[in-house]
Amino acid sequence: MPVQIGSKTHSFSEPTGLLSDCHRRIEMFLASLERIALAADRPLNSESRQALEAALRYFREAAPKHTADEEESLFPRLRQMKHPELEAAIRRLDPLEQDHRRADALHADIDRLGRACLERGFLLAEESRRFREAILALIEIYKEHIRIEDEDVFPPAGRMLTAADKTAIAGEMAARRR
Repeated sequence: MPVQIGSKTHSFSEPTGLLSDCHRRIEMFLASLERIALAADRPLNSESRQALEAALRYFREAAPKHTADEEESLFPRLRQMKHPELEAAIRRLDPLEQDHRRADALHADIDRLGRACLERGFLLAEESRRFREAILALIEIYKEHIRIEDEDVFPPAGRMLTAADKTAIAGEMAARRR
């Protein structure tokens, strides 16, 4: 079953492609948050309000599923595989999981401040500064995190995972979205 996430379409039969597609969506919502943060100390217009609501909802509801897809479905299977082509990718997994924890904390701050902005229509100067700083920190984490996954982890994983592994991962990913 194809799922459209971002500009590419991968089916659940290619879970690493689907995860990479999710990265394009993450990048899109981060760019949206960055634009909103630049003017968060001024009243939100309807377009900015809708964009902020959509980004906060995505990071609150969909992004945790993406993290679970990696940490509960993909990474454990990669760690169990003993193949030279995967050794470098496997060494990247612990730092990637640490990135997830750092991002979770920033997402919580961004969500809290973003909700305050939606309730009030703007942020106070200090809140606006913290909102911008949290978003910029998150962008920095994701920039390298996504590059590593898209270039160093997903390609060898896509080649080395068995059809049975891909089917199992796909089923777990689909179940998270039901």
